Formats: sequence, structure tokens, C-alpha cells
Amino acid sequence: MVEHYENYNDFNDLIDFINNSGNDFDMAIITKAYHLAYEAHGDQRRVSGVPYILHPTSVACILVEIGMDTDCVVAALLHDVVEDTEVELDEIKKQFGETIAELVDGVTKLSKISYSNREERQAENLRKMLIAMSNDIRVIIVKLADRLHNLRTIEVMKPQKQRDKALEVMEVYAPIAHRLGMKAMKEQLEDISIRILDPVGYEEIENELLLKKDERDKFIDKIKHEIKERIGDSVKKIYVSGRVKSINSIYRKTFMKGKTMDQIYDVFAVRIIVDSVLDCYNVLGVIHDIYQPLPNRFKDYISTPKKNMYQSLHTTVIGKEGVPFEVQIRTWEMHYTAEYGIAAHWKYKLGLSPTKSDKDILKERIESLRKMIENQIQSEDSTDIIKNIKNDLSQEEVFVFTPKGDLINLPSGSTVIDLAYAIHTEVGNRMIGAKADRRIVPINYKLKNGEIIEIITQKEGTGPKRDWLNIVKTSEARTKIRQWFKRERREENIVEGKAALEAELKKSGIYMTEEDANDIFPKMLQKQHCNSIDDLYAAIGYGGIQIWKILPRIKEEYQKKYEEKVVEFVPPKEPAKKHNKVSSGVEIEGMDDCLIKFSKCCNPLPGDDIIGFITRGYGVSIHKRTCPNVPKDISACAEPERWVKAKWIGKINDSFQSTLEIVATDRTGLLADVTIQLSQMHIFIRSLTSREAKNGNAVVTATIDTNGIDHLKGIMTHLGNINGIISVTRI
Repeated sequence: MVEHYENYNDFNDLIDFINNSGNDFDMAIITKAYHLAYEAHGDQRRVSGVPYILHPTSVACILVEIGMDTDCVVAALLHDVVEDTEVELDEIKKQFGETIAELVDGVTKLSKISYSNREERQAENLRKMLIAMSNDIRVIIVKLADRLHNLRTIEVMKPQKQRDKALEVMEVYAPIAHRLGMKAMKEQLEDISIRILDPVGYEEIENELLLKKDERDKFIDKIKHEIKERIGDSVKKIYVSGRVKSINSIYRKTFMKGKTMDQIYDVFAVRIIVDSVLDCYNVLGVIHDIYQPLPNRFKDYISTPKKNMYQSLHTTVIGKEGVPFEVQIRTWEMHYTAEYGIAAHWKYKLGLSPTKSDKDILKERIESLRKMIENQIQSEDSTDIIKNIKNDLSQEEVFVFTPKGDLINLPSGSTVIDLAYAIHTEVGNRMIGAKADRRIVPINYKLKNGEIIEIITQKEGTGPKRDWLNIVKTSEARTKIRQWFKRERREENIVEGKAALEAELKKSGIYMTEEDANDIFPKMLQKQHCNSIDDLYAAIGYGGIQIWKILPRIKEEYQKKYEEKVVEFVPPKEPAKKHNKVSSGVEIEGMDDCLIKFSKCCNPLPGDDIIGFITRGYGVSIHKRTCPNVPKDISACAEPERWVKAKWIGKINDSFQSTLEIVATDRTGLLADVTIQLSQMHIFIRSLTSREAKNGNAVVTATIDTNGIDHLKGIMTHLGNINGIISVTRI
């Protein structure tokens, strides 16, 4: 199947976009970059069969469309060259300079680095991108354009791959576009992702909008005419337009909040753009004079801008026909920022001229975003990054005031602790309580819009509490709390961390000596960014490393160490007795006091039909009767006398190794869900690996300890209840 070419732009289209933009571009360097990309990609093609070069040119067109500069366009043309061709980054730096090379490197994925699972690879990709963003915010804008074009051409991918990519966009990239204020980009990313994730729901909304299109267009035209006629000459240079709410926004309110289309007051809206802030408020007065405003539906984002720089007046009114609609009022500068967000900065550089105060405000907003990014980079646990990004870039925000009248906005669900650390690190560290509207509130109190919050501190505070890490919402607060414990309580952290780890190991029947720790932990230190065992304990103590994530590896290394010890088989001195019990819970016919080993080829469990094989020097090896290594006809094999009857006897308290193969729909977090489920059942995990199957599913192989066949069946049942699990099989 070949994709439709309307989803792609070639270099001629890029030139047209540039010529129509009205901005100045360095065409010489753009043409040079195109020729390098064209030659480097050569005959490479996309999965659909389309020439690969059309992808980077299409991404470049998106960037020109949103107003980005020459550097971004060049980086877009070259963004896959280093990853997918023989061209090295040094060559890019030599021909195009360090700035463009850094942009290309920031956008390039980490495909050449090996990670243990898909979640870790995704987190490390995101970490690298965030580090690059902290140096040049344009990295993420190029990446967003890349993701948008990949979504536009995603139909040729396997359905599960489409869903994985769409979910990642909804969880990471669309929230980033929202925080950057890039509304048009955000809505396109979300609408395409929703169409992939829920095609039925998407089609329902789309059909309903199409059915009422003519009626809606007539209504909007009538409203526009009424507004222009009423305002007349009182406000000069007024521009009025109508728009339909994005499908994702309608989806959130209909399918996620249980509303009908009739209950959504802003399915369509009228946007009024004027020259000055004073004109905004004058127009608002006229609108409220013409139409009846709905109570509690007015929002002034001009005096209290959103974190993503968005400014506008919003009011919902009822038309003369009794139909409610939203009116948005803003200046042209606010409009550019609302549509393009951070990208509007480069629009200004290329033609528009903001005032000095506008530049100062933009600089503050970019620094605020960089601050959030740095909190993610400092996280010791890379797999926490995605969760933190989702929290910090939440589209739902809460606005509160300090007693001095300063307005602070935080992600919805933030607590008074988050507010304290948002004000200043020392305010959080010295916090002992809080008041909301002059009422004492608990330390885990969640902020509500419009409240006046007073943080109560003491001059020599005892510092934050460890359980605050489980209360706070923002990564900024979590990072600062961890930094305090890391800096101020190292010895205490070492003791706390060591005790916590030992307690978890004891639940699995592992009593680790100092010698064991010195043998096992050094293999893990580099991966956990620790220089010594005490550093590892300290990181566990202050919350930088989560025990459940390192526990399987520790258990595996511990098991390897003691599995290597083999006791030599000593033949019995007395005549053999029949049907005697041995400590392993297995009875061997005709033998007593012999070493029993359970074979690795089939891992027999209590309850399995078993048979023994007399080894040379290592006792009797126990196999499942159905093991491939057991002859079907014992009497016809080469040494039938070495095969002996065996059976389970008595109550057996030992644990036995077993391996499961779990087939599931491939998705983010699958391996983590399996690990958590096994940990909650207190199952000793010897190893846990995953791989991608040819049909788009994932195959997880788990080697665990169980008490017997009945115990194993219970484990398999619990694993089968995890979302997306197709089958659980013992191998």
C-alpha cells in the first residue's frame, strides 16, 4: 500500500511555503541542506513506499507554516540524516555550524543504544530531548513538527503501532505543545490521535458536526453581522471570525465527562481580534449589552495569563435564538501567541516587532519552561520522567493567590507543599503548615481556584518529611525534597535505605550478608549512577531510587551466586531401601540419602508427574515426565537403569523455579504492570524480559519461584487479569 501524496510536500512546495510566508530565509543554506539530505537518503523509502526525502521536506513545510526560522528548517531537512544514513554529526557541524548540529542531535532518537525494555528506551529518548531543549527550545518545536507529520502518514503502520504512537503523543507531546502555547499544533496532534485511539467515538462527533454544519455556519454569520453592526465606529480595525471546537475537546466533554453535545456551550465560538487591550474590554461591554451572559462563564486571561502565555477574554452568552456560544476577545499579539505560542517569538524575529516588555515576558516564560525541564533532567530514575511530564504539563490548572496578592498557577491536584516549593525552595524546606482563606488546612490539602494560601514557616525548620514525596504533585517539589534529603541527611539516608532494602529482601526469603552485597551490588552501581554501595543505600533512602525497580535484578544476581554451589554426590554405603523420604519432598524408589537436583530444562513443580535420572557425580536429577529430555519408552533407551521412579510426598515448603511466557498487546507500561503484579503477590522474580512479536504483540518471559502447580495456576490467573494480556503459558 502506498500513502496518498497529499500528505507529503516536496522541495518545490517548501519553496512556495517560504515565498508565501513573507519572512526572510537563507535560501542558500536551506538548498544546501536539502541536497545533502537528498543524496544521503538516496533510494531510502518510507514504509509506504514513498521516497524518504519527502518526510523531512514535509516537516520543514510545517515549521515554515508556524513561523520558525532558517535554523529550524535546515534541522528539519537533516533530522534523520545522522540516524538513518552514513553521514556523521561532525559532518553536519562542519558544513552547517554548531547550532544546527545541536538541533539535529537533539531531535535524533537514541536508536543505537541498547536498553532492557521499551519503557526505559522511551524515557531515555525523552531525557535526551529535554537536555537539548534546555539549551535550545527550538529542539522540541522541530520534534513536534516531526511527530505531526508522522501522525498524518501513520495509516500504513500496524494498528497496534498506531495506537502506541498516538498514546505517546497524547501523554507527552500534545501536553508539551499545550505548555508551549502552540494551540494549532496541539489540536492537530490530539485530533489525529483520538481518531486512532477511538475511531468510533471520533466518527460519532465528526458526523454530528457535519450534520449541523450549514445551520452552524448561518448562525455564526448572523452573530458576526450583529457584532460588527453594533460596535460600529466605536472600535477601529475589528476582525470577527467563527470557529468550531476541536474534536478532542468535544471528545473530552462528551465521552470522558458524560455530557451531550447540547450541554457543551462552546462547541462553536466567535473570536474578536482588536488592536489594543483597552479595545478588548470595550468590546466585552458591548457583547454583554447585546447578549445575555451566562453566570460563572466569564474568564479574564488577559490580567491572569495561563502558564503557556495564553491571553484572552472568554465569555459565554446566549443568542437571541436561545443558543449559547462562546466569545473570545484578544489583541493581534495575543492571537499570534495563542496560535503559535513559543513559535511566535521567531515570528517576531522574522518580521513583527514586540515591545520590550513583551520580550521580557517571553523570556520569563521560556525560563519557566526550562526550569520545569531541568527538574526532569535531575531525576535519578529515568522512568519517572514520563509520569512527571504528564503531571507538570497537565492542561488543567489551578490559580491561587499569596497573601501579598501574587498569582501562582500550578497543575490541577497540586497541594500546599507544591505551592510552598513553587514560591521558593527555602519556603518549602521550612514549611510547618498552611492556611487556605485564613483556615488552617492539613499538609496534603489540594489547592482550589481563587484561594488565598498562606504558607506557615519557622526560622529553623526541621526540613521536609519523607512522606511528602507521596503527597506532592509537581516534579519541582519532589526534586527539591529529594535534594534536601540527599544533601542534609546522607548518613540517615544510608541507614533508612539499607533497612528498607533488607526488609524487602526478607519478604522473599533473602538474608543478604555484607559479603553478598559486595559481590552483587557493584554490578548495578553504574546503571543506577552510584559510585559506591553507600550511594545506592542513600539514593533509596531519599527516594531517588525505587526499590521495586531494582529488586528483580538483585534477586537474579543472588540466585546466580548460590546456584553455582554444587554438593558432590556420595553413593549410599548401605543396601538401598525402597520408598524412603528425603528432605527435598521427593521420594526416589530404591534410594536413600541422595542429592536431589531439579532440572532446568523443564523446572518440575510439586503436583507434576515426575521421574528421576541418576547423574554421574551430582545425584538424581528430577524431570517432568513430559520433559523433551525424558525418553517416551524408557526400556528402549541407551541406559534404562539410570531412570528411576520418583514422586512428591508430604507437605513441601520449598520454592521451585518456573518460567512463564506472557503474550500481550504491546503497550507502554506492560513490563511495569507485570512486575508490580508479581511484587504484590510477593513472588521472587529471577528474570523478566520482553521482546516484540512479528504480529505487533509483545512476549514477556518471566522466571519466578513458586510453591507448586496450584500456586503457579493462581499466579497465572492474576497475570491474566492485567490489561491487554492475551495468554499466559508455562514453558
